[in-house]
Amino acid sequence: MMPTTVYVPCDTTALAMGADQVATLMAREAADRNLDINIVRNGSRGLAWLEPMVEVDTPDGRVAYGPVEPDTVAGLADAGLFEGLSSHPLALGRTDDIPYLKKQQRLTFSRIGITAPLSLDDYRAHQGFSGLAKALKRSPQAIVDEVKSSGLRGRGGAAFPTGIKWQTVHDEPAGQKYVVCNADEGDSGTFADRLVMECDPFMLIEGMTIAGLAVGATQGYVYLRSEYPVAHRIFKAALERAYDAGYLGDNILGSGQRFDLEVRLAAGAYICGEETALLDSLEGKRGMVRAKPPLPAIKGLFGQPTVVNNVLSLAAIPFILDQGGKAYANYGVGRSRGTLALQLAGNIKRGGLVELAFGITLRALMEDFGGGTHSGRPLKAVQVGGPLGAYLPESQWDSPMDYEAFAAFGGVVGHGGVVMFDDTVDMGEQARFAMEFCTVESCGKCTPCRIGAVRGVEVIDRIRAGDNREANLELLTELCETMVDGSLCAMGGMTPFPVQSVMKHFPDDLGA
Repeated sequence: MMPTTVYVPCDTTALAMGADQVATLMAREAADRNLDINIVRNGSRGLAWLEPMVEVDTPDGRVAYGPVEPDTVAGLADAGLFEGLSSHPLALGRTDDIPYLKKQQRLTFSRIGITAPLSLDDYRAHQGFSGLAKALKRSPQAIVDEVKSSGLRGRGGAAFPTGIKWQTVHDEPAGQKYVVCNADEGDSGTFADRLVMECDPFMLIEGMTIAGLAVGATQGYVYLRSEYPVAHRIFKAALERAYDAGYLGDNILGSGQRFDLEVRLAAGAYICGEETALLDSLEGKRGMVRAKPPLPAIKGLFGQPTVVNNVLSLAAIPFILDQGGKAYANYGVGRSRGTLALQLAGNIKRGGLVELAFGITLRALMEDFGGGTHSGRPLKAVQVGGPLGAYLPESQWDSPMDYEAFAAFGGVVGHGGVVMFDDTVDMGEQARFAMEFCTVESCGKCTPCRIGAVRGVEVIDRIRAGDNREANLELLTELCETMVDGSLCAMGGMTPFPVQSVMKHFPDDLGA
């Protein structure tokens, strides 16, 4: 009789909630019952509030239980967990039928939680490396054209068309070129990049290799957030296995094509998420924003043409090359094509990853998936797009999640982070935090950002203290405008967005 397969996730969230101990206790309980089980450490499905979410293979598909804490393992075993029975309060039924998952449109994240992250067999069994195999049979220009037809735009926040960026690097004269992956995921409430690297690392390796083939680059670097030790460990192991299997190196799958890939730990600075500061850091310098032009696509890493893309942008590439750019573009609305990895966090009942086509409203996302606030109190504000994104009042929650719709009212989709706040939040304090964040994280190169943020904190403090309120509100308005118009990069240029949104939509919270 074949052993029963039990899946216990191994990503950071599950580990923080005791997944290693759960796996150990599962093995012990099975042994005590003389049951033959095979424990697979899979990736997370992205349902963070249910972690660790344990799954059991049954003839009808996987059955899920969660959140499984160490002290619940014995009771679950008694209730028939190893047989896939559903008589326990933590039983969730068939995993694929969980509404949170069933309502999603997973293209990039179609494998996470299903496969073991470091299993090449699992990856290949779920269309893994199919995109690379097709890319190897195409010309570099044909690969670029496929990406263009997909409508893919940068998922790191800037939303610049990926195919146009690749075309620019492709058109530069032959010579040393680079592909750099920005995995310095620093936005508040975001974790999609981490899930890619911890749960489906070969997808990123495949995407970067295809990028190298497209633009004529032979060397790639992943600039990984230093606060992600689990992702670092898993991705390094995946690199070794990809090299051993011939997916990286001097002769990719016997094609004669070359691409090498390394991972580098980031500097622990938010500003190094900005692409030119990232390149400085990768070169061993202090991360400082570069003036543009020249663009990194023309003069990037070590002065050579460089593709710099976010993890999620590169992770979308295998699907696009395998299924075709038009298949990807069939999802979404307007100029926002494909799917977006939305990450729900903050004061929320059901936090986690939601991959959907562009177009769902923010309200539907927060209610249908998030389930409202964790506290049960009314929702007051939501910040989309990281610490530089505006705080959105209820009047803006029916806006569709797409780049142009958000830009129309001054919002940013950014990296897809959605952080919710109930009615106990002090929005004046949140405005102050935005300015204070900039004082800590600014690279210091330009005056509006370096000095403006410090003055911004001082002015907000005076306003909140009731010191010459009207004059200081006027001064804060002018200061924000100066930072937006005069800063060298988005750090200073967007820091005023959350402050301005508080002044406009939550003015009472700036009172004395």
